[in-house]
Amino acid sequence: MFNRTKSKKGRRSPMATVSLIVVGLMTTGGAYALFSSTANADDSTSTVAATSQSKVNEGQKLFASNCATCHGLSAQGTSEGPSLIGVGAASVDFQVGTGRMPMAAQGPQAEEKPAQFTDDQIDALAEYVASLGPGPSVPSTSLTDGSDGNAAEGAELFRINCAMCHNVAGAGGALTEGKYAPNLQSVSGKHIYEAMVTGPQNMPVFNDLNLTPQQKADIITYLKYVQDNKSPGGFALGSLGPVAEGLFIWIFGLGAVVAMTVWLTAKSN
Repeated sequence: MFNRTKSKKGRRSPMATVSLIVVGLMTTGGAYALFSSTANADDSTSTVAATSQSKVNEGQKLFASNCATCHGLSAQGTSEGPSLIGVGAASVDFQVGTGRMPMAAQGPQAEEKPAQFTDDQIDALAEYVASLGPGPSVPSTSLTDGSDGNAAEGAELFRINCAMCHNVAGAGGALTEGKYAPNLQSVSGKHIYEAMVTGPQNMPVFNDLNLTPQQKADIITYLKYVQDNKSPGGFALGSLGPVAEGLFIWIFGLGAVVAMTVWLTAKSN
């Protein structure tokens, strides 16, 4: 009797076997899922790396055939053009995307003209130059589309930092030695942002310590507002400010008064 009772208590419950099977299946499934996700992540990383390297190689070929004459085969710079090591993708995207590079001819500064390359080719050139050294990258759309900024803040920042060269309405203006600040009334938000972070030609560099990314986005929002809202007063005279307006009054306003005086005098005679 005692022995039968002891044997009964020592018997393993059927549920224990089921539990062990469930634990084993869960452990095996979890290990397989972890291995699969790791393998997929490695494959994805390898694919992205291969695509990026392919673009860098394409950009290097484009650079060698179109840019190396002035900037050197390794972008180290020559007497005809500066080094591009460390200028970053943003500088290439701006210069090539606005048609300033390649330059048609040497002059006081590179002029904007239709781009000579497709968007994919510009991206490849930017990837190649970015691979040579760290530099400003192409900004995200959220900072350049003009939708997330404060136009009032941007207007104040633009007046303080940019209007002395570009005019308060972004109409541009003359500088010394045949140079000029370009008109900004048709420039894309991306190229405006890239110009601020790279400082092309006579423009100073506005890094994130000078103007934060949000402040740059505010300036772009203001310029987009100016682009989309024409002068409520009618003919804006090129938005060149009081000099152009005063000249208009002197030539046409006083001219009209003198002409009317002469006409009245002749009429009375």
